Amino acid sequence: MTIRKSAIAAIAFSAGGAILLGGCAHTGELDASGGITAVRNACPAVGVPAATGDVTMFDPPASRDANAIDLTAVLTNVRSTCDDSGTDVLTKVTFSVEGRRVRTDAPRDVTLPYFVTVVQGGTAVVAKRVGRVTLHFDAGQARAAAQGTGTASVSRAAATLPDDVRKKLTEKRKAGDEDAATDPLSRPEIRQAVLRASFEALVGFQLTDEHLKYNATR
Repeated sequence: MTIRKSAIAAIAFSAGGAILLGGCAHTGELDASGGITAVRNACPAVGVPAATGDVTMFDPPASRDANAIDLTAVLTNVRSTCDDSGTDVLTKVTFSVEGRRVRTDAPRDVTLPYFVTVVQGGTAVVAKRVGRVTLHFDAGQARAAAQGTGTASVSRAAATLPDDVRKKLTEKRKAGDEDAATDPLSRPEIRQAVLRASFEALVGFQLTDEHLKYNATR
């Protein structure tokens, strides 16, 4: 599971695509000119934003004492599949929610809200949907698990680098050339174009400000 901190995205329940900058080579391979081949995947990176992958409930709710913990839950096993065969790149996200309660005397259902967001360029949230997953505890049972899903959709055009940017990133540079030692991404216009075409599909618990504060400071 990845902890991570599009003009375009449509959310079904909650972004993706795929472009090879280096043909069929693998990431990190040396090409014939001695340069390093990089592979850019326009399917979104999928992960869980920091401090949103678990939730702690208290009884009474206002308490933050360890002895008042009522239930804890964690969002885990985040996986994705990406279909980039159409005009929109579709990504399906699946995950598990595993919960543990303190009191086990009676059966109990606990419904937890979660979000799936599409983020462009690492910072811009362009789509968000909130769903709910329910943990069912039988009497005497301390642990329970449930499954959740989300789907992200991004226009292929939005996740595709402009031709001039691709050319700059993939052009061969020979030792001695004026720009041989210059990283194309050091140029602001190239870096911004790559960011605009980069998407993430992020999933986490929809937490209150108090829950976020607790997760960030414990």
